[in-house]
Amino acid sequence: MKDKKKWDLLSIASIPLVMTLGNSMLIPVLPIIERELSISSFQASLLITVYSVVAIICIPIAGYISDQIGRKRVIIPSLIIAALGGLLAGFAAWQMESSYWVIMFGRLLQGVGAAGASPIVLPLVGDLFTDEQEVSNGLGVIETSNTFGKVLSPIVGAFLASLLWYLPFLAFPVFCVISIALIIFLVKSPPMQKDPLAGKEFFLSLKVIFKREGAWLYAVFLIGAICMFILFGVLFYLSTMLEEQYQIEGVKKGIILAIPLAALCIASLSAGKIIGQEKWLMKRMTLTGVSLLTISMLALSFSDDIYFLLTALLSSGIGIGIALPSLDALVTEGIQMEQRGSVTSLYSSMRFVGVAAGPPVFAILMNTTHSLLFLIQAGVGAAAIIIAICFIRPDKGSDPTW
Repeated sequence: MKDKKKWDLLSIASIPLVMTLGNSMLIPVLPIIERELSISSFQASLLITVYSVVAIICIPIAGYISDQIGRKRVIIPSLIIAALGGLLAGFAAWQMESSYWVIMFGRLLQGVGAAGASPIVLPLVGDLFTDEQEVSNGLGVIETSNTFGKVLSPIVGAFLASLLWYLPFLAFPVFCVISIALIIFLVKSPPMQKDPLAGKEFFLSLKVIFKREGAWLYAVFLIGAICMFILFGVLFYLSTMLEEQYQIEGVKKGIILAIPLAALCIASLSAGKIIGQEKWLMKRMTLTGVSLLTISMLALSFSDDIYFLLTALLSSGIGIGIALPSLDALVTEGIQMEQRGSVTSLYSSMRFVGVAAGPPVFAILMNTTHSLLFLIQAGVGAAAIIIAICFIRPDKGSDPTW
């Protein structure tokens, strides 16, 4: 990878890092927001939900537009919208007495901005590099940045809120401005096709793609959603247990939550370097990752000891970290540039569905038993294994064993 492209890649990697911080660093701050605004815990949780729901709706639209007018022309305005949303939320929290609905609107704007920035990163990496090995390495860096943001989020959010409870809102625009500057000055995206397909022709081409490639694309979408569903559900479970059973709060809790995410971060970077351009290896890495995740969930059903729990969560983080770069590479390298933005955006939407669904589903299942909760997650993981085996079918010519 040339030094110039390394700067491009590092600049692009700032986007998922910033977008992850924008959402996840509020999680440890929600109890403080609840007290300061005199709202219910449900109302506080909606500040997280609105971000994800809006992003799910807007991501496919942003992907389609990026295929038509170019990636940077979508990313930069989206980062500006996200920054304005954070600024509005922070100003309302700082200056207004009844600020909840203004903060909610600011969070909605942040979700719109996130939809047009973070998911476009995957096709942009595919556009920048022609060598498939470099694409795989780049996607590994992107997943690592995304996960590193999750590692930092609970720690940074808790620290900023300890200074001023609304400071996480005001810090987000600063992060966005830094990312905007990096994208403007250091990223030169390749030109799009001179005559992009008209709307009707474009959607007809997408229909052809899903008719021809639908089986493995749907499989990748579902496995990505399952990975994020289990990850965010387990983090919600761990956060609740640490606070209710062990009275661990604030930055200390954030550091503990960061342990499985740090494992995921390291595994993502390593997996991106290993998978290269071999699609059969991408399948094997996906299977390895979801198998390790499933085994970890099954093991958790037998014990709720805190040390056993952290060990199993560490291994599940490694499993997800192995699987995600392989899924990213499959969907990015398997689609041509003209439709890449739209298809990868649909994939990102499915991952957001997993993020949004994990905590509430785990909250419901926590009313049952510990064993049943994790047996169900092991069953979900087993479904991901079956989907990968049956529907992700690499080119048989790429390896004689297939």
